[in-house]
Parts: sequence; C-alpha cells; structure tokens
Amino acid sequence: CMTRADHQSGTERLAEVVEKCAFSDDTVIVNVQGDEPMIPATIIRQVADNLAQRQVGMATLAVPIHNAEEAFNPNAVKVVLDAEGYALYFSRATIPWDRDRFAKDLETVGDNFLRHLGIYGYRAGFIRRYVTWQPSPLEHIEMLEQLRVLWYGEKIHVAVAHEVPGIGVDTPEDLERVRAEMR
Repeated sequence: CMTRADHQSGTERLAEVVEKCAFSDDTVIVNVQGDEPMIPATIIRQVADNLAQRQVGMATLAVPIHNAEEAFNPNAVKVVLDAEGYALYFSRATIPWDRDRFAKDLETVGDNFLRHLGIYGYRAGFIRRYVTWQPSPLEHIEMLEQLRVLWYGEKIHVAVAHEVPGIGVDTPEDLERVRAEMR
C-alpha cells in the first residue's frame, strides 16, 4: 500500500502500514531499509527468527568489522551489545573506543566492533507504541531512529548475521558500486 511522504523514519512509515493493514499486535514485520538493496533472503529470515525467539518488540542484525576504514566511517553504524546480545548503544562514532590499541595504532582494529545492518524485525504492537514516543535527543544527534527505543528503556536484540550482505548505499560512490554489481 502507498504511504504518506511526510514520515520522519522508516519505522514511522511502517506504523501507517500496520494501521492500514490492521495487523494484530503479535504480527512479525521485517523492514529492510532502502539503502540496503543487496540484503539476501537468508538475512531477512534470520532477523524474523531472531525476533520470534525472544520476548522483545524489536530485533536486528550486525556483522563484525575487520578494518579501520569501516570502524572510523560515520556512515557505518556501530553497535555495542551486552552479555545477552541486547544493544547498549548504536553510534556513527567508533564504539567501543579501544583506548590502549588506538593510542598505539589506528590502522588495526580488534575483534570487538560490530556494524549494524539496515534491517529490523518488529512486532506490530511494538510499532504502535514506538510512534507514541517523542524522538529522543540522542536520535536527533546521531540521526538513528533505533536510539528512540533505547531512550525509552526498551530492548533491541542484535544477532550476528550468518551471512555478510552486499554493499549498502550511503554515498553516491556506493550507489555506483551497487549499480555495477546489479548489471
């Protein structure tokens, strides 16, 4: 169905779809962000399964970061997790900051960095709650809609993706690379 053009985020757009389609609160919805055209079906299934196996309203995926270029790239959203795999924070900054390693070498990253993928699984009832919350100051600073969820004390489960997706589109150069790959 067509949605209005004035939504501030993909999740707000989904809320309109949830209402138009009259989804029950427990319906699982997967939202692939428009800047992630190369996400394979296996990853879509994984995020849906991740959500279905937990008592949370929202789930997502991440992949390990293995190079400094990606770790320091503000277009690559990083996520830090707790011991159970729940997000502590998402940022465009390099988190966690490896103080001792980076004091000596900014070219080598360790094994503690995860890049968030632009895919979310939700329960429809959670989306209905999400749109009742005002955007948070952190959401405005980082321009990351998932920070609203953490701000209001909700949990987001993050699993490590079984497969690394293709190129995401964050810059005009990325768009050209994706177009070339699709040819």
